[in-house]
Amino acid sequence: MINLPIDQPVIIFALAMVIFFFTPILMKKMKIPGIIGPILAGVIIGPHGFHLLERDQTIVLLGTIGLLFIIFIAGLELDLDGFKKYRRRSVLFGSLSFTIPLILGTAVGIVFNYSLTASLLLGSILGSHTLLTYPIASRLGIAKNKAVTTAVGGTLLTDTFALFVLAIITGATAGQLSPIFWLKMIISFILFVALILWGAPKLSSWFFRNAENEGIANFTYVMVILFVSGSLAIMVGMQPIIGAFLAGLALNRLVLDYGTLMNRIRFLGNALFIPFFLLSVGMLMDLSVLFHNPKSWLITVTIVVSVFIGKASAPFIIRKIYNYSITERNVMVGLTIPQAAATLASTLVGYEVGLLDQATVNAVIIMILLTCIVGPYLVEKYGRKLALKEEQRPSDRNEDPERILIPLENPQTMELLIDLANLIKQIKTDDQPLYTLTVVQKDIKSAQNEVAHAEKMLGHAVMYASGAEIPVRPITRVDHNVANGIIRAMTEERINTIVIGWDAERKANKLFGSIIDRFVDQTNQTILVSKLSQPLQTTRRMILIIPYGTDHKPGFIEALSRIKILTSRLSASLLVLVINDSVENYEKYLQKTKPEPPTELIKLNSWLSLQTEYVSHFKSDDLIVILSARKGTIAWHPQLEVLPKRLAKINQQSFIVYYPAEEKEVDIRGSKGIEIPKEVLFKKDYEDYD
Repeated sequence: MINLPIDQPVIIFALAMVIFFFTPILMKKMKIPGIIGPILAGVIIGPHGFHLLERDQTIVLLGTIGLLFIIFIAGLELDLDGFKKYRRRSVLFGSLSFTIPLILGTAVGIVFNYSLTASLLLGSILGSHTLLTYPIASRLGIAKNKAVTTAVGGTLLTDTFALFVLAIITGATAGQLSPIFWLKMIISFILFVALILWGAPKLSSWFFRNAENEGIANFTYVMVILFVSGSLAIMVGMQPIIGAFLAGLALNRLVLDYGTLMNRIRFLGNALFIPFFLLSVGMLMDLSVLFHNPKSWLITVTIVVSVFIGKASAPFIIRKIYNYSITERNVMVGLTIPQAAATLASTLVGYEVGLLDQATVNAVIIMILLTCIVGPYLVEKYGRKLALKEEQRPSDRNEDPERILIPLENPQTMELLIDLANLIKQIKTDDQPLYTLTVVQKDIKSAQNEVAHAEKMLGHAVMYASGAEIPVRPITRVDHNVANGIIRAMTEERINTIVIGWDAERKANKLFGSIIDRFVDQTNQTILVSKLSQPLQTTRRMILIIPYGTDHKPGFIEALSRIKILTSRLSASLLVLVINDSVENYEKYLQKTKPEPPTELIKLNSWLSLQTEYVSHFKSDDLIVILSARKGTIAWHPQLEVLPKRLAKINQQSFIVYYPAEEKEVDIRGSKGIEIPKEVLFKKDYEDYD
């Protein structure tokens, strides 16, 4: 016999899992965002519904963790580079998007006889917004549009302002707004922010650089940063969500958006803790108040109208100032009108400290339901129009499927190579897997044990990639010659990009060794020969070295695009060093190719300048990319065979030798028979300064 409300932990958890499984399906069929499902379920099964569950300490605990996950992920996903690029318009937009609803919400509170602190809290609740519809913009391919970037950058301010107001108000309810209170709060806030935003990145960078690339340890470390930051916020008299938000910002550049670690954070949050938070919020709602208190309807309508007017006003003003199109304006409205994470957080805190009553909580939840329906509709409708306009621009992208092969030999570098291959993928929405390959160099009749060993390593590669939801197709080949086995796999699978590791041991007169040298010379596909000494997420600066004449290579545009994609996904800056060539053309190419990470372009007059001014000053958190060339083709130079050896001698230096694709008619020597003029080949700058 089961008594109501249910108090058996197993049954409570089972009921919650059933809700989390079925409500998204029902919401999808009704074309309503899935975030609404657990909230409605909480209303139905909560204390003010059928009272199947009590909002006890277990629900509150799991819901609080879910709230911290929401705010933490928001900090991790903020586009800091986009904010820097459009910082002025983002600052203006964020200020307007917060201030106008703040004024309207405060006025609403005063009209309905709320206290001044409660009115300000209500205004800050309306001023915040959640990027609930950003995945729609990303899916439509308009994430880098200036209007979208402005809206996303403005979120950094609106959420920060809202959380800061929340901290002031909740602190004020516990004491008085005396000068000592303000002094203590300002000093503690500055010290707290400095500790998290300065100390956590330093410590995390050291950890990821020196710790083994072990998934459980990395995830546990991130959780330590999250909850310690939340705990420190409580100790200085602030809400833990402020600590979670700052922790997300602190780890923003270290937790890669497409990496395994980020996927695990999202998975745990979205699958378990965040639904519990939404369920707990729904349990707060008491529909009977709407029927027994007519004033509740008036409060609800007023709050809903205020948030729609307040959030729509900022995009209208920004459109007039920066000449955005009507379509871009409507997309901005759709992005910033939904209320969810920060709104729910502030409302919940305000209710718990006694500033907001049940009628206000009901009104806010109804507002969340409506804005979460209108926002996705606007972004879907007008974002599609915006995407169609952008697709009319010419594109240099190759229409062939993007197929990346990763030959594996060393288990120690396997995970780094998979991460690199995943980060350079130009199309994240295609269905092409990463191809992992092992070649067994043995007579076919006696290769059984070696094949089993190779397949075991491929199995580890598949397990690692599955953690980041990266589709992988393992391949094993048996061949007397490893290079021939790689080339055969490339031909059979129609591979167009190869990512391979190098142990930095140069033998005889070979550059990389007989295996890599051979398939580089005998193929025309894109090849990335990589020596990765550090985890990719510790990269702060990408340094691209471009030799003379590289812009005349067939695969140059694709290579430049891939390198910029890698830079953007690593949240790094890009330093382009052009060797003895005109920089004007490269400036044009950099402006035309997307995305647009922070970029600096410098011309060097000689290879000797590169050595004396830069190579000896490279840092361990720099990732060097040499845009190389196959021997005999245009842009090839003797120094391209010297520079990798020099970089390999630098301790803990990561670098990539990038061979752009050649035309298909390149012969097996990788040479198109192009003559390099003697006056160019024998210039002093081209001499080996060994």
